[in-house]
Amino acid sequence: MGPSSARDMAQIILTRFDRFYRLFLDITLGAKDRFEAQDWLGVQLAGRQRIRLYDHHVNETLQAMRERNGGAPLDQDCLKSIKQAFNDLLTDYDNFEIAESFYNSVYRRSFRHQNIRAENLYVHSFIKRAPDPDLSAYSWTYQTSLAQLNSCLQDILARLAFGLPFSQLERDLNYVCRYLKEYGPDGLQQGDFTLTFVNTLFFRNKGAYLVGRLEQGGILLPFILPILHDDQGGLYIDTLIISTDDASILFGFARAYFMVYCPVPALLVHFLRPLFPNKVDYEIYTAIGCQKHGKTEFYRDFLHNLHQSRDKFVLAPGIKGMVMSVFTLPSFEVVFKVIKDKFTPPKEVNHETVKAKYRLVKQHDRVGRMADTLEFSNFELPLRRIGDELLAELQTVAPSLLQIKGDTLVIRHLYTERRMTPLNIYLEQASDEALAHAVDEYGNAIKQLAAANIFPGDMLFKNFGVTRHGRVIFYDYDEIVYMTECNFRDIPPARYPEDELSAEPWYSVSPNDIFPEEFATFLLSSPRIRKAFAHQHGELFTAEYWRGLQRNIEAGQFGDVFPYRRKRRFRYLYGEQG
Repeated sequence: MGPSSARDMAQIILTRFDRFYRLFLDITLGAKDRFEAQDWLGVQLAGRQRIRLYDHHVNETLQAMRERNGGAPLDQDCLKSIKQAFNDLLTDYDNFEIAESFYNSVYRRSFRHQNIRAENLYVHSFIKRAPDPDLSAYSWTYQTSLAQLNSCLQDILARLAFGLPFSQLERDLNYVCRYLKEYGPDGLQQGDFTLTFVNTLFFRNKGAYLVGRLEQGGILLPFILPILHDDQGGLYIDTLIISTDDASILFGFARAYFMVYCPVPALLVHFLRPLFPNKVDYEIYTAIGCQKHGKTEFYRDFLHNLHQSRDKFVLAPGIKGMVMSVFTLPSFEVVFKVIKDKFTPPKEVNHETVKAKYRLVKQHDRVGRMADTLEFSNFELPLRRIGDELLAELQTVAPSLLQIKGDTLVIRHLYTERRMTPLNIYLEQASDEALAHAVDEYGNAIKQLAAANIFPGDMLFKNFGVTRHGRVIFYDYDEIVYMTECNFRDIPPARYPEDELSAEPWYSVSPNDIFPEEFATFLLSSPRIRKAFAHQHGELFTAEYWRGLQRNIEAGQFGDVFPYRRKRRFRYLYGEQG
């Protein structure tokens, strides 16, 4: 391929990327209108539409390149020339990070993820951004004090130009000041501090978020204001988030991606990075909707960890799954999930069904209760780093997905997921207080998933994990179904005393029938758990409770799921309940 042809091909890729990202930003820009119109169904549909854009445009790019090449497939030498030409195009291109990931996707898909050459990929970024870029075009900075905070926030909210009024803005701003006095650092009482805000709002579900940071001396804290609708047609500030843990949960891996207008995501990530000292860049990119580039950043982190560590991949702790084999690298806070060739009875799903369930979770509102995953093809692991027990397990349960090439194990398909402590293991080791909290979290997780039209299917504790923040997250998706597809039934009364002794039910059972009374049989075998559950979530064992949730879903009612503790909401702290 000659230089001019390579430049033409590179330009096709960048032009198609520009088209993709322009549409990505267009959908994102609509978030403010959807929020103000309370178009919650539109919020969900827009989220799915934005996720699907990427693959569509990668496929269109490949088609355009093949047409430019006369229908002939592109070989490795062609793509090497194209990458060199693409490098030239990126030299003065602002959004080069996301463009590199788009190029990687086009390259890998052109070879169906096989026979990939690292030198033809952006394994590492071609360009290094300045370590301290100028963020003034993307942020607003104020020097202020507690005495001046009200007027400062009034100015910021006015600049954001909401199309709806705040019902009681003075009250809300007084709450912000009061909260900051009670829960903020002591030094705020004595002197000035700096507030710096992203100059555009973050939207997700039924909330808008003004995201900033507070700095005073050597202290740097999040300063995040969630803004919601009230029942009078106005807006109100629900709380103030100034804890790094609470901010991390807000941007957590179990939530839908934010809609936030960011022409250059790397600059936004640079602003956000200090707010989450325990997060790595791939998690932040993913949280703001750039999940494909998040995947690139994840792989870079993975390679860095391999280089820095010496431990071996081992089977993940917990009960072995019937559908997935799960392993981990102890020094890397991630698990790797491989679909088995054959499923352990009584599982009857197939491989395509399992993949479809994972796609459903990717595109659905995860309401803070379902772990996000990254999907990889032909994932390479150094053979010397794989424990003997793990290798034997994989060769036994998933031989069709494995290929050994020299000193490398290639896994044709796997998912990655943030590592958590399996709930069943956590409960066995927990104090009474920690157990009560975890059981409450588990019940809340079930209820919030159900309100979002997700029935987990297999509700055993082993299918849930506990995060470092103590949140309970669902992570086993092969049996999930929409709530609206379920038929929740009460167990009919026994006809005769002998019926209750029979191994078989005395009533007919259809495939979608679910009997919540039976949940207690496998959930409440431990007296400690039974005691905690009875006080908190006994309604989960009644069919009528589930049918009520179904009626809400069918009526188009979307429940409130707060990505912060309800007890930190101003209305609970300062006397306005409900």
